[in-house]
Order: sequence, then structure tokens, then C-alpha cells
Amino acid sequence: MKAADRLGSGSSFGKVPRGRSDRGRAKAIAQGDVPAYELVRLHLDEVSPTPLNPRRNFGSEEQLTRFGEELRRVQLAACVVVTRDAYLALWEDHADRIGSATHVLVNGERRYRSGVHVGLDALDFVVRDDLAATREDFIENLLQENLDREDFDLVERARGVQVLVGVCGEETATGAQSRAADRLGKSKAWVTNQLALLTLPEEIQTMLSAGSLPERDGRLLARHYKTHPDLDASLLLQHLKSVRDEEALTKQQERSLLEAAKQQTLTAVNKEPAPDEPSSEPSSEPNPTPRRR
Repeated sequence: MKAADRLGSGSSFGKVPRGRSDRGRAKAIAQGDVPAYELVRLHLDEVSPTPLNPRRNFGSEEQLTRFGEELRRVQLAACVVVTRDAYLALWEDHADRIGSATHVLVNGERRYRSGVHVGLDALDFVVRDDLAATREDFIENLLQENLDREDFDLVERARGVQVLVGVCGEETATGAQSRAADRLGKSKAWVTNQLALLTLPEEIQTMLSAGSLPERDGRLLARHYKTHPDLDASLLLQHLKSVRDEEALTKQQERSLLEAAKQQTLTAVNKEPAPDEPSSEPSSEPNPTPRRR
């Protein structure tokens, strides 16, 4: 059995028309018989990743092999592409970079690379030229798939945001970060923080990419680096350690003060007499006069 026959054989794929001619497709869309996009099967040598994808790490060879073999059994989610013409209408200088490919990936590059890695012939794709209406549209849709993934490389994400800000600022730089934030559903401050990570020394960025340095610490270092651009990576890490040590000391002092306050409260409560317990202090009232009989 061919690899193409083994892919996408689930029921969700069986009822979708494939291989419709351009003329027949245009007619069907005009008549409302099919949506503006549909599922198609493409040979992997007809597809090219976009050079604009900030993601570079798609997993180890072992992970690509495992995922590729899963795709061989069933492909649960289609990759998303735009046609060559739609892509080159936006980036005509990319013709050499995408080669002879008839389609360019928007989402699903890990699936694509895994399929190539294990030698699959074809995969299922959705052609969405509407996602390439403008450069901003294309970059936004390119980023959305990975934006909130927990395992997404922080530096790769920041580079993607940088590309979107650059595209948003092609007509006018004013408000580019705000437009990018609106596109991604984020705040302008979030966008600013992402761009700040890319100003850090390469050694620090490598630690962010590897996950050995949290994003929170990266943002702190970026703020410090902005006012102290002469510092190298080792001095920045020393600054980070001193800040975190001071924070830890402050928290310890706060805990100690809280514990002391609790002990004082408990001591005061223990010293108070119970409501029904007679007082040990002498009474201040005079002795009553004995009655004469």
C-alpha cells in the first residue's frame, strides 16, 4: 500500500472533495457549493516552508520519527498552506527561497517536516489564500498556532513578534507595536517585552531558548540592560542573582515578622482569663456590714 493511501484515511477525510480543477473549484465557490477553501492532498515536494517562520526547533530526530509514524497511520489535523501566487504577491523576492513549490506553509510545519523525515509521499492540506490577503494577515496567522504553546521557544516567539511589528510598520512606524498587539490579542506592553528579549546578549538568549532562564528573569535583565548596555552576560547574571537574593531575604524577613506577630497574639490570648473564671485580684468593694439579730 502506498504511503498516500495510508494517510488521512479517517472518516473526517473521506467526504471532502479533492483534486477539483481550478475552473470547477471557482464555479463551485461562486455557486456556494463548497467553502472558499477545502481539503486537498499534496505531495510534499510541492510544498515549501516559509522563510518567515520564526520557529527553528521542530524536535529531535527521534521525535520527528515518532510523529512521522503517527502521521503514517492517521493524520488528525491538516496542514495549512497558501498558493505560490498568493505568497509571491506578498514577497516576490522569496521566489528562489521557496524553489519550485506550488504551495507555501502557514501552519503545520512540524507535521510537514515529520512526514518528510520518515519518507511520506503526501499529506492533507487546507489551501487558505485568504490568510495571505496582506503581509500582516500572513504573519499573524503564521504566529497564532504557536503563540501560546508552553514549549514554544521564547526567542523564536520574540523574533516572530519582531517580524510582525516590522510588517505593521512598513507604511508608518508610528503605532506599529500597538497594531501588532491588536493582531495578536495582546497588550502593547507584552509586545514591548518580547522585543526587549532580543536586545539581550546572545548567551542570555540561548539560556531563554533552552528554558534554563525563565521569561520573567529575561524581562528583568532586559530592563537592566537597557540602562547598563556595557554589561556582559556574566555581569547581568550576577545582577539577577543579587536581585533574587534580596527578594528572598525580604520574603524571609516578612515571614519572620508575621510569625512573631502570631506568637504575640497567641501569648496575649493565653494570658486573658476565661469569661466564667473568677479573678484572682482582690475585690475593691467594701465588706458588707453584718446584719443584727
